[in-house]
Amino acid sequence: MSDSDDNAASNAPHGIRRVLLKISGEALLGELDYGIDPKVSSRIAAEVAAVIEAGVEIGVVVGGGNIFRGKGLSASGIDRVTGDHMGMLATVMNALAMQDALERAGVTTRVMSAVSVREVCEDYIRRRAIRHLQKQRAVIFAAGTGNPFFTTDTAASLRAIEIGADLMIKATKVDGIYTADPMTDPEARRYDHISYDEVIERKLQVMDTNAIVLCRDQSMPIRIINLNQPGELQRLITGENVGTLVG
Repeated sequence: MSDSDDNAASNAPHGIRRVLLKISGEALLGELDYGIDPKVSSRIAAEVAAVIEAGVEIGVVVGGGNIFRGKGLSASGIDRVTGDHMGMLATVMNALAMQDALERAGVTTRVMSAVSVREVCEDYIRRRAIRHLQKQRAVIFAAGTGNPFFTTDTAASLRAIEIGADLMIKATKVDGIYTADPMTDPEARRYDHISYDEVIERKLQVMDTNAIVLCRDQSMPIRIINLNQPGELQRLITGENVGTLVG
């Protein structure tokens, strides 16, 4: 890093210098049955802009479940590899939509794809991605890992580790990990902190097992937060104990 990069890092609140935010495709649905709700993408963009304004570098991985999910396509009879490739392209579409929302919010943004689509975005190159982040650009990582049979959760874990993030944030529809489904069990209790192995052993399914194991083996902490709660991301970045910490 240059001196200016070091200064930016030192101004980051609570020692968080760089984060990786994972957003599911379903989160972008909002009140729609299919596609992307512009109100949701605009709200997420505003929260990401506030994080960058606070001096924190942010990379984003977006899923594609609001358009296509490879595993679901496979269940309907489509070849699994073909279905996964379709799902990867769906994440590119979501990434471009988020890029547009972020740039309308005043954030310089780059989309980097694990599958080459050079006419619409950059190829993913780790060193270039890190340089974009150091220049206070948001970087959206599209097309998962570029390989079939791997989820975007696993892609998020991989990218978080590759870019040297201090924290991986999984944005969901609930405010953390619970002992049971809080939608159906009023006695469900939220964990403030839980280990990687407990998540796996109790089959809590907040992320796929490959993603959890990858973070565990590389000591990458994960924070589960509620994306539908306005300001949650910014509260986390400024030091509030929100959601559930896995680590």
